[in-house]
Parts: sequence; structure tokens; C-alpha cells
Amino acid sequence: MKITVAIDGSENALRAAKHAITLAQYLPEAYLEVIYVSDYNKAKDERLLSQSLDSLTLKREQKVHPIIELAKDVGVKTKITMLKGNPSQEIINYVNSEEIDQLVIGSRGLNTFQQMVLGSVSQKVLNHVNCPITIVK
Repeated sequence: MKITVAIDGSENALRAAKHAITLAQYLPEAYLEVIYVSDYNKAKDERLLSQSLDSLTLKREQKVHPIIELAKDVGVKTKITMLKGNPSQEIINYVNSEEIDQLVIGSRGLNTFQQMVLGSVSQKVLNHVNCPITIVK
């Protein structure tokens, strides 16, 4: 079984990753795929602020590393997938093109008005992916 978690380095993403690790831990032959999407708009700012391409890559890997370590500690096999672009669109495209059995994603916890005005990655993904999805708040 392929369980995929989309992360962004936030506390909500960490909670979602912990939930995905728990699922993978108890399902036979399951493994965890960790998706991190570099947002084009933020990537430009990160690149300007970073000293080199290597330091930018290191910063991105630091967001994924704690989750990989948590999974390794409980014996869950992992795979890392790095994508670039609009987070919701990249997650939707990737999940719909791969054979993913379960997607886990964190919620930012926006109130109803904020969701209506701003939208949210989890809401957009929920409406457009073809596999079961768990949103962790």
C-alpha cells in the first residue's frame, strides 16, 4: 500500500506526517511517500535570501528530514518526492498520475470566511484527487 503525505514544513504538516506514519506502521507492506512542493513564488524569495543553491537545497531537505527520521524509528519505509510549482496543483497532478492508495495532508485550520476568500491547499486537493484523502487538523 502506498501512503503519501504532502508536507510544507509547518506544524500541521508534521501532525499529518505522524498520522501517515501510524497508518503505514500498521498496514502490511505499506510504505510512506513524502511530497514536498517548492512554491514558485516562495522559491524566488528563498533563492534571493539564500547564499547558494546548496544552502537552498539544504533548507528544503531540513523540512523533510524530521519526518523521514520519525518513519525510520518505527520501521516504515519512505520515499521522498520533491516537486516545484503551485502546491495544490502539483499535489493534485502528482497524486492523480501515480498509483497512490491514501493521501494525508494537513489543514491550516482556516475559519470559514478565510477559506472562502483565500482558499486552502487541502480544500483544493480534497476536491480534485482521485484517491481517498485524510485531512489532519
